[in-house]
Amino acid sequence: MASVSGKYLLGMGCFLLASCFLTASSLSFDKNSSLALSHYIMATMYDRLGDIDSAIHEHKKALQEDYTNAALHAGLAASYAKKNDFDSAIRELQLAIKFDPQAAEPHALLALVYASQNKLGLATKEYELALENASQAQPENIDIYKSLGALYLQQDKLKEAEGVYRLVLGVAPRDAEAHFYLASIYDSSGQREKALEEFKKALEVRPDYAEALNYLAYLYVEENRNLGQAEAMIKKALESEPDNGAYLDSLGWLYFKQGKYRQAIEKLEKAGFLMPDPVIYDHLGDAYLKIGDVENAKLNWRKSLELDPKEEVKTKLEGLEKENVLQR
Repeated sequence: MASVSGKYLLGMGCFLLASCFLTASSLSFDKNSSLALSHYIMATMYDRLGDIDSAIHEHKKALQEDYTNAALHAGLAASYAKKNDFDSAIRELQLAIKFDPQAAEPHALLALVYASQNKLGLATKEYELALENASQAQPENIDIYKSLGALYLQQDKLKEAEGVYRLVLGVAPRDAEAHFYLASIYDSSGQREKALEEFKKALEVRPDYAEALNYLAYLYVEENRNLGQAEAMIKKALESEPDNGAYLDSLGWLYFKQGKYRQAIEKLEKAGFLMPDPVIYDHLGDAYLKIGDVENAKLNWRKSLELDPKEEVKTKLEGLEKENVLQR
């Protein structure tokens, strides 16, 4: 199975969370706002001690001295969020954005607040704004761009993601992850030869890159070519992640293509146990049918349709059920 890890989205979240962990060095004070700084330091101390009410009290005193300081509003919002007072947190973050529209941190924290409320559309938009602002502030930080690219991929914005990863490769031509994600974009948009080229570049940089090994091998299996090379690549990926369901599916599907149906079923069953997935169940249905086990074929195609009502699988199941009726 070809798969793209969500690790960069997770990495993006960690980056944003770190961005929201405000420190005094991130604040801007003039000579007349030393009182604001003093209250902010006290708020930080109370926050670390777990005394959130006192922290909020000190944050409010700081804002009395320097109301237009965006970072102070973000700090107060963070304290409100720890008390699950999300309405107050959102209000303060909107003020922070008003006073400093180019800052990344308020958008990042607002995204986390929205995510905690399961408002995923709003959270995604705020993540995007946070990353765009961060990329402008730190134009050479490729990790920010890769996080933004991952976010675009999660939203199926392939053109935007392609542009971001090309930008990364302009700065760091030997970034294996950028080649990998660019390859996955080309594969998703039907540009198979470009995808193969980018996967190979990723593996030139990192020969043990398990995700790239598996993805490229799976494309070979789908095209029924280079099967010996594909088998070696999948097994190499499995050495680093022996319980990866996607990699086991790839190996099982390769065995299917080679006519080794029982070996295929063994690997596909393990893959399905580790990672219930419509593609794996579809593959299992095909493999069971090849050994004449009609009931297990139907069972697995039904499982596949429950997860993803794909027309191709529905047609196979209906055809098999119709054939059974005619034979009675």
